[in-house]
Amino acid sequence: MKLLPLAVALAAIWGSCAGATAQVAPSRPITLVVPFPAGGSSDTIGRILAEGMRGSLNQSVIIENVSGASGNIGVGRVARAASDGTTLSLGSWPTHVLNAAIFTLPYDPLTDFEPVALVAAQPLFVIAKKALPANDLRELIAWLKANPDKAMQGTAGAGGASHVAGVFFQKVTGTRFQSVPYRGSAPAMQDLLGGQIDMMIDLAASAMPQVRAGNVKTYAVTAANRLAAAPDVPTVDEAGLPGFHVVSWHAIWAPKATPKDVIARLNAAVVAALADPVVRQRLADVGQEIFPREQQTPEAARAYHVAEVAKWWPIVKDANIKAE
Repeated sequence: MKLLPLAVALAAIWGSCAGATAQVAPSRPITLVVPFPAGGSSDTIGRILAEGMRGSLNQSVIIENVSGASGNIGVGRVARAASDGTTLSLGSWPTHVLNAAIFTLPYDPLTDFEPVALVAAQPLFVIAKKALPANDLRELIAWLKANPDKAMQGTAGAGGASHVAGVFFQKVTGTRFQSVPYRGSAPAMQDLLGGQIDMMIDLAASAMPQVRAGNVKTYAVTAANRLAAAPDVPTVDEAGLPGFHVVSWHAIWAPKATPKDVIARLNAAVVAALADPVVRQRLADVGQEIFPREQQTPEAARAYHVAEVAKWWPIVKDANIKAE
């Protein structure tokens, strides 16, 4: 079935919805809140998606970086926004799953938002500064065991994907190192390149440029299969740490009570953007794997979200991961 042009689909939102949506002019821009600083993984994905939507809509889709508190400030802003389809959240596994198991939040990630669509998923890279003596994953684990509590791992914030991955890495390898939280992965990467920290377990979208440039030592990707965008990087299974699979994902949410027809039309806009070959290639270039078309519905996003909460909340709480 051929999708309606995006401009037609979204224009229908404003013309057909009663209440708050009826007050929104067709030319009013859509704000896509990225709850992390510019330059990080979520920001990269958000800007690629927004640009794809913008070209099809001939309408502004503005990225607004609202960082802080491991993404909770930006997500909270969307939870409080008007339910008119003009303020959306590009949320993720950390913001909409992990944070609720770690922080006391003023909103419920399962009930205070309406899912729009799953976007893409990505593994993480185990990387280190160039000066670190270990040349492969087994050597890294041996070096960490020989130097307990001396190494510093940079993370994108307490309770984020990189922090949780680091906690599990220590648990399964029997190593100990310090976790240094930053306000996003970009500043952490800057310090890794500068040698101020020793290692990261970083999301593919933010790590890929440095991995490709050879600016870091890259040991493995945290997935069962090699990443198409980095085929020379071994999986953790191949590198000596079988089963250490950590995959982060992104989705778009609207505030609670956004009308179903608004959600449907926003979903159509996202689906069309994700079908754009240019968008698909750009996402692939930063290590993203787009969800299959059948998983891009609001219903599939909700089911996936619920399943991830059921899986990860007990794990995070059992590991006693706390906000720092």
